[in-house]
Amino acid sequence: MAFILDESAIPVNAAPGGADLIKDTTIETFMEDVVVASQQVPVIVDFWAPWCGPCKTLGPMLEKLVRQSGGKVRMVKVNVEEEQQIAAQFQIQTVPTVYAFKGGRPVDAFQGAQQESQLKRFIDTLVGGGANVLDEALEQARAFLAEGDVDTATQIYQQILGQDPAHAGAIAGMLRCYLARGLNDEAAQVIASLPDALQKHAGIQAISTELALLAQGADDCAPLEAKVAANPDDHQAYIDLALAYYAAGRKEEACDILLASIRRDRSWNEEEARKQLLKLFEAMGHADPITKAARRKLSAVWLA
Repeated sequence: MAFILDESAIPVNAAPGGADLIKDTTIETFMEDVVVASQQVPVIVDFWAPWCGPCKTLGPMLEKLVRQSGGKVRMVKVNVEEEQQIAAQFQIQTVPTVYAFKGGRPVDAFQGAQQESQLKRFIDTLVGGGANVLDEALEQARAFLAEGDVDTATQIYQQILGQDPAHAGAIAGMLRCYLARGLNDEAAQVIASLPDALQKHAGIQAISTELALLAQGADDCAPLEAKVAANPDDHQAYIDLALAYYAAGRKEEACDILLASIRRDRSWNEEEARKQLLKLFEAMGHADPITKAARRKLSAVWLA
């Protein structure tokens, strides 16, 4: 399947409710847009102003999370410069100010800029848990990929990207699907086309590291195994063998051979074996069981 990171080609508002999930309101429509609507689904009211710097960050983050809720919450925006009567009724003295309505009445509020993680908790509390359907879908896709069902994982990642084309977790997941199919060159091309901010995402950086490791470790393992056996002090051979193991999918053996090098001479070439091992940890992911086991072994060796 083609992986198209083209926002103009993807329906961003694919969640139930479409464009109605987020709207501007006026004094004439506020009762219908907020009070009445919140009888059916919670409504977040964002009081903002065009001159407000923090509003330019908070508003888009809220909009993204509301879209990701799949219709579990809606958002109404109030421009306090244009709707001074509404602002006066709510005694808005600073922007951004955000209210949450549920059952026709305000139930929560906050002022000022917030981190995305704080906004997620705010929305999750408002809807009683499970607010972000994209996060739930992401976990499902990861589970399918871990089980080897690349096709189903790919379909779910594509659905996520259909609602949020810049979802870093879904992009990383799609790249993992590429690697599972052996499409390493295509994965590298996608990464190169991403904006810098996405390239720096931990999940995508891990795949970049993995691609570099795979490119370095294309040698046959048997000659390198013989080379290590013939000269146990040839630490470059340990490094080369670890990379070859990794490229062959023998990740646990790749970690073990680097650990063997560290045990023999941890300081060789400015701790090169340890640095390579940390790259393997990054590529495999810190939650990977092989990473966890090898990290424990590394700690034991380093503290011995």
